[in-house]
Amino acid sequence: MSEEQQGWLEGILDILKEAVEGGTPGQSTAFLDGTKADGSGNHGLLATLDGLSAAQASRDVNGSTVAGHARHTAFHMEVIVRWERDGDRGPFDWKGSFLPAQVDEEEWAALRERVRRAYEDLLAFARTQADAPASGDAVGGLTGAVAHVAYHLGSIRQMVKALETQT
Repeated sequence: MSEEQQGWLEGILDILKEAVEGGTPGQSTAFLDGTKADGSGNHGLLATLDGLSAAQASRDVNGSTVAGHARHTAFHMEVIVRWERDGDRGPFDWKGSFLPAQVDEEEWAALRERVRRAYEDLLAFARTQADAPASGDAVGGLTGAVAHVAYHLGSIRQMVKALETQT
């Protein structure tokens, strides 16, 4: 495959990477604010979460918390892998996946690690599909993961803005 061509999977994973890891320093992005050459300005999910304390992540903003959104986002990525790889069709406790909404510092560190691990597990699973023809299940599951992470990243970033005005 030439450098100009990108397979279906890598195209999806590039956008997922941007949503979770942020942009590559000094390069343009598909939808996030640009990451500066020095690495600052990274507004992907991981960097956004890492910039908050447990107290900030636990503060209620319009009936929700960053910690709740982070927990739910990790859960969703875990479910995608269980659904696609293991055939696990649930039932899944989507409402409960936002709880608990408050965390202490130790729980916040563990939750951020859970988000990272869920993302890494999703990438690892997705890469097992690289040589398979694009199927509705794989494409749907992975594009759904991208949309879901991007949605919650946007929600979290708006919550962070509200938190900044509260301090």
